Amino acid sequence: MTKINVKGAVVSNDDADIYDWLGYDCVSPNQVEDVLNNSNGDVEVDIASGGGSVFAASEIYTMLKAYSGKVIVNIQGLAASAASVIAMAGDEINMSPTSQMMIHKASTISMGNADDFAHDSKMLDVTDQSIVNAYEAKTGMDRDNILQLMANETWMTAQDAVDKGFADNVSTGSAQPQVVNAIGTPVLSNNAISKVKNLLAKARDAKPDNKVETPENNVPKPTPSLRDQKLAILFGKDDNNHEY
Repeated sequence: MTKINVKGAVVSNDDADIYDWLGYDCVSPNQVEDVLNNSNGDVEVDIASGGGSVFAASEIYTMLKAYSGKVIVNIQGLAASAASVIAMAGDEINMSPTSQMMIHKASTISMGNADDFAHDSKMLDVTDQSIVNAYEAKTGMDRDNILQLMANETWMTAQDAVDKGFADNVSTGSAQPQVVNAIGTPVLSNNAISKVKNLLAKARDAKPDNKVETPENNVPKPTPSLRDQKLAILFGKDDNNHEY
């Protein structure tokens, strides 16, 4: 049976490369589409994610719902926010006894005048209604009740999710206890992603020169680790507070 991993942040296709470069787990619509295009039978979707982009999640949900084979969803740790929307695409949704599900209303960061905020507020209302569509199709619950659960940022144990109709079964196999601290998924800001993209583009376009720099006083500077270099790109300094 074909496996699809929904691990880490749910991100757009354009942002997936940045997460991969930083070594963060992520899932994007293109990754799921590639697996589905090479699958003939049933697929299993293993989820351990705190969510991310609601639009990327909607695209993944739609692809899974349209898939001709059976889609079995296994929630292994956390299915929160956008990841819980993806989970609703399962023909069968199984939850580990140590797993959790969280649903809440969509959020965004806004700036501008009163008209801008009014526009974004309407956009969020529409987004919430689209999310409710996925939950309603699975649970059969009243839409207003679902919206109230979202407004309350509802956390559910595996049994709670089954009782409310968000899942079908609590897995009976052996499971390793998993500690979840809040949502736990590193979601990069748009500003950080844009900064990385710009710097990577400059690095690709830069032509190497043949200059050889001689360290002052013949004392070579230590080469920053790859992780420090990545931190410097994002925040301008490394873990030791050295600026670059």
